[in-house]
Amino acid sequence: MRIVAVSFLLGVGVLQMQPSLAGREFYLMVLAGGLGALAAGMLLCGRWVKRAAQRTWLRPALLAALAFVTGFGWAGLRAEARLGDALAGTLEGVDVVVRGRIASLPQAVGEGWRFVFEVEAGEVEAGEAGAGETGVPQRLLLSWYPARRAAAALPAPMPGERWQFVVRLKRPHGFANPSGFDYEAWLLERGVRATGYVRADARLLEGEPAGFMQRVHRLRAQLRARMLDTLADAPHAAILVALGVGDQQGIRAQDWAVFRRTGIGHLVSISGLHVALVGLLCGGGLGAAWRRVPALALRLPAQKAQALAALAGASAYALLAGMGIPVLRAWLMLAVVVLAMLSGRAAAPSRVLAIALFIVLVIDPWAVLSGGFWLSFGAVAVILACTGGRLRAVAGWRAALRIQLALGVALIPLLLALFQSFPLLSPLANLFAVPLVSFVITPLVLAALLLPTLLVPAHAATVAMMAGVERLAALEHALWEQAPPPPWLLGAGLVAVGLLLLPRATPGRLAAPALLLALLSWQPPRPAAGTFRAVVLDVGQGLAVHVQTRTHDLLFDAGPAYGGDADAGGRVVLPYLRAAGVRRLDALLLSHEDIDHVGGAASVLDGVAVGEVIAGQPAGAPPWAQALRPGTTMRRCAAGQSWFWDGVRFDVLHPASASDGGGRLEHDNNRSCVLRVGTAGGALLLTGDIEAVAERAILVRHGAAAFAAEVVVSAHHGSRSSSSPAFVEASRAMEVIHSAGHRNVFGHPHAQVWARWAAAGARNWRTDSQGAVEARFAAAAGADVSVGAWRSLRPRYWHGR
Repeated sequence: MRIVAVSFLLGVGVLQMQPSLAGREFYLMVLAGGLGALAAGMLLCGRWVKRAAQRTWLRPALLAALAFVTGFGWAGLRAEARLGDALAGTLEGVDVVVRGRIASLPQAVGEGWRFVFEVEAGEVEAGEAGAGETGVPQRLLLSWYPARRAAAALPAPMPGERWQFVVRLKRPHGFANPSGFDYEAWLLERGVRATGYVRADARLLEGEPAGFMQRVHRLRAQLRARMLDTLADAPHAAILVALGVGDQQGIRAQDWAVFRRTGIGHLVSISGLHVALVGLLCGGGLGAAWRRVPALALRLPAQKAQALAALAGASAYALLAGMGIPVLRAWLMLAVVVLAMLSGRAAAPSRVLAIALFIVLVIDPWAVLSGGFWLSFGAVAVILACTGGRLRAVAGWRAALRIQLALGVALIPLLLALFQSFPLLSPLANLFAVPLVSFVITPLVLAALLLPTLLVPAHAATVAMMAGVERLAALEHALWEQAPPPPWLLGAGLVAVGLLLLPRATPGRLAAPALLLALLSWQPPRPAAGTFRAVVLDVGQGLAVHVQTRTHDLLFDAGPAYGGDADAGGRVVLPYLRAAGVRRLDALLLSHEDIDHVGGAASVLDGVAVGEVIAGQPAGAPPWAQALRPGTTMRRCAAGQSWFWDGVRFDVLHPASASDGGGRLEHDNNRSCVLRVGTAGGALLLTGDIEAVAERAILVRHGAAAFAAEVVVSAHHGSRSSSSPAFVEASRAMEVIHSAGHRNVFGHPHAQVWARWAAAGARNWRTDSQGAVEARFAAAAGADVSVGAWRSLRPRYWHGR
């Protein structure tokens, strides 16, 4: 079973890396061909191969090949079916009437709500455009906000309720950046094939849920509401809610930061630890009572009754948690153990893990795209390696210490690959946090589902735990951050981990520390002296550009704010900088104070060291100035400023002095900072949000030569108020990059601007459809500038679908 599970995993993983799908018929042929090949091969092994040694190797090889082909074909069939449930293109951006039921636990978003909505078949009607069409997917992710002038608040939607909404929908779309979060894959795994928002005319049709899981989610919502009412304004109430009903949405951003720096995030995500604990409590309690009743013990052995009770209790808790992938994995493992016990067969722990892995992938082939999947199974595998196969078992606190140290080291390669960091103090934090959560907080939370007053001592214990881990998280070097290693080095790191988990006398084990040291010493290559690279990040309707030379890094603008506590700085820029190996910005240049350019500045300043902030038109003390660290200098951006980094010249072209010009130049956009970055191999022009009037002023002041650049990031996201014919002609650009949001209301980049640049001989790029765009500039004159987009460099079959 272990060979089958691992080979099936490889087949599924290869399919999920494909840039496109081959069609349903192809994957059916793959499955049929694989089964036929296996039958023929096994017949060959059984009748024609006489040597036992050959038969021993051939049969597992054929089994592995079948499992690989089956995984590939199964994942392909599932992907074809899911992508077939798509939103019709004619229904994007128009009013559509949908009827259906709320199929998830609604999440509060400001004054509104977000929830999964299951559309009822045959109950879809189109509105003004495309009337009569039914191309609406079965599952939608909807946001519902109150109207701007609405006097009353929105009603609180409940799972299972049947509603009629007028909605506007769009196909799944997310940002595409190096090592960034793939929102489209996240939606695909959950079966959500369109997103949108409620426009008007919401009408409740039926209040009672119709299905089993809808009733489960209704119960979860009621328990969540009761817990929050009991705890009122308690600072860590959301952590207890996460432990009780699996809803993590309310946990504060600062708490997540603490969890990340100390490695205890798994404790607030209901997973194997919690499911096993509930099973232990239920099984142990029933077993103790069962043995006291001889009639029951004679009818069914206490050990089997205890196993059934453990499975029943764990099943109830898993449902209450929403049955996510970590929960499903733990529940499956427990179910396999119980079934083996009832059948009288002993199941090896590694075989149980393999069966759980296989079933999870059959149910959810997209699980391999989730970091939690790899960490969940990886952690269990490490624990099994530490506790099994030893002549002298270690118990008690020594065993706990050994497991925590093993997990802290063994998960380093995975954490670097998935999150570009790992907590150095994770073993220490988990040593006291795991017992506290497992034996104090979680039992109190579960008991509080029946007796809510127990939430008060549970919260007090949570406060004590958070006080301890916050002190650890505050230490300067609590977190190791590093760019993700290349695949070959990641493989070497995994081999090193495997060697370290083997017994001490294993040959070659001493080579493991050297491999891990090589993994931790790796840094991504930087541009050579006299060259530079620029990455225009996909941040939506805003701008953020990273410019990197041999030893220096500059960030031009920090992207927009997204509402609430979310902004491009935290969601896009900082993860990208970690993935690029950037631990310090020499300069942060903020072109002007529009929120789509400085909305993420505070997060960037808080998350990475910045040597200098160069700000355009700072009026008083801007909000992001509160995030400035000691030692960070700040000056105003003004024409005439220039500097050299590693043979690359940086020139500020605009704005001039405060007394420069008048009229429309006083508009914020026209006072944007304009930066030209150049070397012998080419130049990059960053224009902020300047409009035609500022373009003319720069031409008058500096002449056309100042605008000459091989690559231009279009002004004002490609607005028709910018990129005037004179500016386009003066730049003589070969590549122009438009940073704009998907289906933005402004229509950026404008069709006239796009056509104007194309007519001048420039190739147009746009971040909303192509993702982050990278340009590499050589040191030699006449060398071509290399430009590429992230979606083209790393295509996946679900992108744009």
